[in-house]
Amino acid sequence: MTADGDPEQLFRLQEQVRQLKEAVVSHAVVDQAIGVVVVLGAVSPDEGWIVLKEVSQHTNIKLRNVAETMLIWGRTGVMPQEIRAALEDTLDRHGPTCVPRTPPEG
Repeated sequence: MTADGDPEQLFRLQEQVRQLKEAVVSHAVVDQAIGVVVVLGAVSPDEGWIVLKEVSQHTNIKLRNVAETMLIWGRTGVMPQEIRAALEDTLDRHGPTCVPRTPPEG
């Protein structure tokens, strides 16, 4: 039976499409935040991923939310102290650095 003839199947397919779109956006946000960590901490992209993941785990904040916070910080210079402290601690373990109060100028 096709999706046209089955409203439940159509709903399931629409939900799958919605979830896939959300995953693509989330992936892009995380990738951009990894880039911020790479530049900030002078670490490799793989280490940037690890740093982001550890900050998420240590703050008990979802990875995507930590990533979004990093991108907001890049635009505004505002970062919650809890995330800043976890980021500094985690980057110190991967290479000494200090998170600046404002984003680096480009």
